Amino acid sequence: MLIKNKKFFSFISLVILTLGYLSVSILENPEEAMVELKNIVDVELPANEVEDTSLVATETFLVTKVIDGDTIVVDMDGKEKRVRYIGIDTPETGKSSRPAECYGKEATDRNRELVEGKRVRLEKDVSETDKYGRLLRYVYVEDEFINKKLIEDGFADVATYPPDVKYAEVFKTAKKII
Repeated sequence: MLIKNKKFFSFISLVILTLGYLSVSILENPEEAMVELKNIVDVELPANEVEDTSLVATETFLVTKVIDGDTIVVDMDGKEKRVRYIGIDTPETGKSSRPAECYGKEATDRNRELVEGKRVRLEKDVSETDKYGRLLRYVYVEDEFINKKLIEDGFADVATYPPDVKYAEVFKTAKKII
């Protein structure tokens, strides 16, 4: 009888800890908590419960600066915002704390050719920002998917990080083509 009580107590403790964790997560970051709940329960949530509608996909923004092969600065209502391309990684240029890598300058130059001074459409996946505060987005110039184009041109590698995996297969296919 004592063993059954210990198992029951352990189970109840686990449930209480899980509920406590989830309630704190929901209060701190409701959007990510909904994604986490979706993963735990394994049910589809309506898109409007996960998607952030603050940036409509049809809005375009002027690219004011190209930082490197996968990061740009755009003008959003007079404020400059850094945007990190989702799903790709390009060689480092050595401007930050990381050392320069081969073809970092070339990747930056190609990104500059594709987007600098142009209006881009930004598409959000699940996450709003990365740990550095940069917006995480898929980037388009007119109908050209820039994230994919950089892979196709050989300047970027596929680098997908859940939960932002909407175009992971598209990127993998683009990488196989080159």
